[in-house]
Amino acid sequence: MIRHIRATMLATSLLIGTAQAQTLEIATDQSPVGLDPHIATAFSTALIDSPIYEGLTAIDAGLRVVPALAASWTVSADGKTYVFQLRDRATFHNGRALTPADIEANIARVRDPKTGSPFASRFAAITKVETGAGTVTITLDAPQAAFLGQLASLAIIAPEAVAEIGRKPVGTGPFKLTAWVPDTSITLERHTGYWEAGLPKLAGVKFNIVPDAATRQLGIASGTYRMLPSLDAATATALAGAPGVTLMQAQDLAYSVVGLNMTKAPFDKPAVREAFNLAIDRAQLVQAAYFGRGVPGGPLSPALTAWALPTSEFPCYKPSAEAAKAKLAEAGVTLPLKITLNVLGSLPIVVDVAQVVQAQLNKAGFEVTLNVQEQGKFIADWRASNFEGFVSLNGGSPDPDDYFGRTFQTGGATNVFKYSNPEIDRLLTEARVETVTAKRKAMYDEAQRILACTGPALALAYGTLFTAVRDDVKGFTPLATRSLRGLRETNIGK
Repeated sequence: MIRHIRATMLATSLLIGTAQAQTLEIATDQSPVGLDPHIATAFSTALIDSPIYEGLTAIDAGLRVVPALAASWTVSADGKTYVFQLRDRATFHNGRALTPADIEANIARVRDPKTGSPFASRFAAITKVETGAGTVTITLDAPQAAFLGQLASLAIIAPEAVAEIGRKPVGTGPFKLTAWVPDTSITLERHTGYWEAGLPKLAGVKFNIVPDAATRQLGIASGTYRMLPSLDAATATALAGAPGVTLMQAQDLAYSVVGLNMTKAPFDKPAVREAFNLAIDRAQLVQAAYFGRGVPGGPLSPALTAWALPTSEFPCYKPSAEAAKAKLAEAGVTLPLKITLNVLGSLPIVVDVAQVVQAQLNKAGFEVTLNVQEQGKFIADWRASNFEGFVSLNGGSPDPDDYFGRTFQTGGATNVFKYSNPEIDRLLTEARVETVTAKRKAMYDEAQRILACTGPALALAYGTLFTAVRDDVKGFTPLATRSLRGLRETNIGK
């Protein structure tokens, strides 16, 4: 009799647990271009990759480095050798246990020129990787202040799955892919072998691809969807106060940007790049394109409170059409200066920004043509530096070196501008190995002043990053990095 009662109680407990664990319906605006985390960098890919893959480290809501697949680590006195202790319970989605050799193989793949990874330059300083019993030892050629944070971007994939990783991802994250219907939906289910006990709490996550903003808005208002991540300002404004919907927010690390190709005259002239800045009224742009839910931005996001300079430090941020024309004349440019800007058409905020920028530049001696492109074509042209200029949304990083190094240093993995400035190279190289924070900041301050007015990327504005959730969604924390790592702790309940 007692045995029967216990069995009944166990069965009831299991049924309750199953009922509580639900699938979270998410609506997002576009399909990923692929799910290979070492190659694809589009926001649409990173969003879905983040609950599938993990790195040795992770970045939390305070932009601090925290343990992930590495349970702990030690750093040598000279700052060049890191010893990582791996989680002993971590497994891939195919059931195989994570090994130190897997970490070594992933580092090698990202660094291999044949891979073409935009993250390669982050790990160029690695001279040796050694594996031991549950440990990985990484040696650098010099101290790297940002190295632990950069490891968060090195998603660990199962080496045996590399051939099909873009369509059939195999990671160690809390959720694994079960179905992908192109341009319709991507379904993930709980990884039952996840290393952290009690996580994830959800049975699964379904990403519904819903390009139309009004449809997404109606869907969350009705309860069809329970989350809209990385909301544009227009939709966030429309959802403010909607019954049953909570708006969460964070300061975005990503920023709207005009990029210029240094191999295309006359954009290689600093005076011309300064003229672009003088022609752009960033405060007006924030009101027109971001509905006031953003801030004019410099080279670093204001979310990086320890590093970012205020825009008042940049003289070129005081808009003046006449001053812009004078700079163009100084550069020997005959007006109007014609330029075609490629525009990432898959993001409405980018199109809105491009239209405002076009109008402002055209009042200051420019003649701008907008070439609105679908995501795949835009990315292909961006990677190949096949542009005079572009308008896009660029991602930032928690440490200045992680972003500045790959973007503006000569030969950087995402230096699609072909920018080369010996002074910037010097500042970034010295700051990278400097261990005294105050000295690093002084170097990055100087770099920001150079890049803000005459760099190849004109930072325009940083928006407020909104996430809309139904009121019964609990435990989710939005991150400035746009990662959905917080889905690990998310559940649905009253």
